[in-house]
Amino acid sequence: MAGVSVQAFRRQGRRFGAGLVCSEMVSCAGLQHGNERTLGYLRIASDEKPLAVQIFGSEPEIMAEAARMVEDAGADLVDVNFGCPVKKVTKTGAGATLLEDPERACGIVSAVAQAVSVPVTVKMRRGLENGARSCLELGARLVEAGAASLTLHPRSARQMYTGEADHSLTTELVERVGVPVIASGDVTSRARAQAILATTGAAAVMVGRAAQGNPWALREIIEGDAEPPSREEVVAELILFMRETVKELGEKRATGFLKKFYGWYLGRGRFPKPFKQELVQLETLAEVETRLFAAAPGAADVLARLEAELPDGEDDVVLNLPISIYGGG
Repeated sequence: MAGVSVQAFRRQGRRFGAGLVCSEMVSCAGLQHGNERTLGYLRIASDEKPLAVQIFGSEPEIMAEAARMVEDAGADLVDVNFGCPVKKVTKTGAGATLLEDPERACGIVSAVAQAVSVPVTVKMRRGLENGARSCLELGARLVEAGAASLTLHPRSARQMYTGEADHSLTTELVERVGVPVIASGDVTSRARAQAILATTGAAAVMVGRAAQGNPWALREIIEGDAEPPSREEVVAELILFMRETVKELGEKRATGFLKKFYGWYLGRGRFPKPFKQELVQLETLAEVETRLFAAAPGAADVLARLEAELPDGEDDVVLNLPISIYGGG
């Protein structure tokens, strides 16, 4: 979910019923060095709480200091990433690599848990290689080190997002540890979520890719409301997401960032395929908005209602950083 779980995405998830939302991965090295873009991940809005901020790194002391910064910013949980399979993360000794380095992994969790007063949670994969079971032994040790909860995505790092998540491993992990386990992977519908919860004994499910451009999936999973959104609702949510992202990232950065979301929102048979390509080729977000409103004129009324329901933001975290980076934040 890196490059997806911006503040606008998290706030939207909360509006559609998510009980807890999580930031994208935050580099501990970036926080340590005061990187402006990394510090921007600690910008927290009042209506996205409860919020977990996820950190990654390989050095216990640096992770602990980052965790303190996360707590000071107002996060309700500090989540430690031991699951990212991307090479630029694993080659630094962080992410899923730590599944095969239990001593360092436990040292990180212990250091982080001692550094903060909020709960510390861990997100894991099953292991580096297909068929690995590293998460089971390591999970129990992480709880001893101070983890208050574990999230398991039972694919290997090698699998990335191919194949199926093997939730028999989730069942085994639940049986081995005395803390809540959250099941992640292939949670795409209410029926699937109910089946995973019933067969694994997990305390909750985590939804990731299924909610990309599709917050209505959360409503269906939580409430069983399978009524598809109207074109007006889709356009209104997309434009609101665009406007909120501009506030966070600034116009220039948001323009490129948002292009991948057009297909996610407009797909699933909601709009003709060429429409997405048309939007991607437009140079400004104002042009994109104009074209979207033309395609669904009634979206303006839906958008006005959504914006009227947003909080005023008085309790948001405001960082003392350049306006050019964070669009006024």
